[in-house]
Amino acid sequence: MSFFGYIFQDWKANRGNVKGRLVMLMFRLVNAINRYNFTKIIFFPYLMFYRFFVEWHLGVELPRKLTIGRNFIFYHGQGLVVNNKAVIGDNCILRNGVSIGNKKLADGSYSRCPRLGDNVDVGANACIIGDITIGNNVSIGAGAVVVKSLPDNCIAVGNPARILENKKVAQALTDDI
Repeated sequence: MSFFGYIFQDWKANRGNVKGRLVMLMFRLVNAINRYNFTKIIFFPYLMFYRFFVEWHLGVELPRKLTIGRNFIFYHGQGLVVNNKAVIGDNCILRNGVSIGNKKLADGSYSRCPRLGDNVDVGANACIIGDITIGNNVSIGAGAVVVKSLPDNCIAVGNPARILENKKVAQALTDDI
């Protein structure tokens, strides 16, 4: 997808969320600048401005090397921290205080970062850490600590996170009522 395609989709997805629109516009620009060494040199002042303004002032850590799919939404982004090697799919929602990153292993090295599928909804203050994969159409409850992979179409809550129910089963049960 083109640079402008991402920008317009993020702009539409974050309708009514001025901070979300501003941060995503700045993130997509810094992400595009990061592709080539030549542009990194020319736009070095913008890269520093992004770091100071978005990460330090607004409290949203979306590193320039991070991979985020289209229609990304974040609400109340204060305290949002995402490792630069994490991968976030399309149509994902993150709320305030979410942390996504690697964990330190017993041998002193660090694990790989999580990979989030499409249509993942992460509640406030949730932590997703380690070399795990979050499936498509997953909801993660507020305050959940996810350290194991989650399959598609599920709801996970708690510390450590456990699968509460399958979304398709839950929908079928509510349809019968």
